[in-house]
Amino acid sequence: MTKFHLHLVSDSTGDTLLSLATAALAQFEGVEPDRHMWPMIRSEIYMAKVIAAIEINPGLVMFTLVDHSLQDILREECRRLQVPCVPILDPIIGALENFLGAESREMPGRQHVMDADYFERIDAIHFSLSHDDGQGVEEFSRADVVLIGISRTSKTPTCMYLANRGLKAANIPMVPGIPLPEAVLALDNVLVVGLTASPDRLVQIRRNRLQYLNQDQDTDYVDIDVVKEEVIGARRLFDSKGWAKIDVTRRSIEETAAEIIGMHTQRMEKIRQR
Repeated sequence: MTKFHLHLVSDSTGDTLLSLATAALAQFEGVEPDRHMWPMIRSEIYMAKVIAAIEINPGLVMFTLVDHSLQDILREECRRLQVPCVPILDPIIGALENFLGAESREMPGRQHVMDADYFERIDAIHFSLSHDDGQGVEEFSRADVVLIGISRTSKTPTCMYLANRGLKAANIPMVPGIPLPEAVLALDNVLVVGLTASPDRLVQIRRNRLQYLNQDQDTDYVDIDVVKEEVIGARRLFDSKGWAKIDVTRRSIEETAAEIIGMHTQRMEKIRQR
């Protein structure tokens, strides 16, 4: 295992920088970075603290800073300390400036301003929270996406991720012996996505859940044959209704959400072309 210090320096929240660094690191086996997050660095006073920390724990430095004076300080100090310093946004901003024939505003945290998109995301989060686990089914027609699936197919966290991306996402579980509400079965102007997973994986997750809750594991909830019937029944319903379906067995929540966002984008494009 290769261990190293990774300093992430940002003049905003650092979310973009962390996501890009994580995506890049995922391409390397056997590495374990000790991440040092330095958000909201907008003055020379705070930059001095960052430099002091880099000097104590030298390693790779990645940054998203739009203030050129702070960039120059960080670059110069990294040269002095002989550590690599990578400007993450510079190539992207440079390409946009060349393409658009305009200069960037160089405003820290510009992507986090409280504009219309920001309030749409907040509204989507509120919607998803109040329409989780089958709540408010009579309002599901107002959703951008409705997720349906049997227990432990990651419906709630996927909805929360989608909401953070601005989509109003509702979800409802499929419970053996209990039919879905007619208001759900009748949805026709909403993207409905069925989530499934392999029975073996579901049993494993459910057993862990029961163990965490200190509950009896001698139940149909984790009986492999019963779970197989649940999965088969769910897939039959999804097919009969013509709903899209995603097998989440080997998918992260982010990957599942990304596919759903793609489905929603394609659906909206078709609507616009009508």
